[in-house]
Amino acid sequence: MLWTALIPFKTRARKSRLAGRLAPANRERLALAMFRHVAATLGQSPAIGRILVLSDAPLPTWQGEWIRDRGSGLNAELEAARHTLAREHLLVIHADLPFLAAGDIGALTGAALPNGAIAPDRHATGTNALALPPGVVLPFAFGPDSFARHREAGRPSARIIRRRGLSHDIDTPDDLDSSTAIYFDSLEQAH
Repeated sequence: MLWTALIPFKTRARKSRLAGRLAPANRERLALAMFRHVAATLGQSPAIGRILVLSDAPLPTWQGEWIRDRGSGLNAELEAARHTLAREHLLVIHADLPFLAAGDIGALTGAALPNGAIAPDRHATGTNALALPPGVVLPFAFGPDSFARHREAGRPSARIIRRRGLSHDIDTPDDLDSSTAIYFDSLEQAH
């Protein structure tokens, strides 16, 4: 059984919470680099059969399939996509996961049967990924405190998956600092 991965990705005002630390061009480069990493990692995962991008316009760096975001808000757009993809095993995953590995994807999708799985951010406040088999109706509740809302809606049956590759996103300057520290630690351990 293969999963369809859906990556929501804004084409404008990306990573605005990093404006105090990074110039607009660098925020754009960071967002695109993380998107390419997430998309490439999904492509390397044996669990993934199809990758779609949810965006308001085609991305110049993306040659794959995309679904047009019509501007009704992320959760409404994801509900519309779920309706279109109702018979598929659906993985919704954010594009700002710099340490994501194929093993993380396998762990999340493997844990999702039969009742779905939720991957929180490292603060356990946000949700970075949801794996939903066909027929699992877990309302999309992305935004502030999404993990608590997703967990409540999926209780008691949805599994919670905590792995660094799924939990470490880059939204704030603190996330950026933490990611830099992890990167340098991994370089030191490699030598």
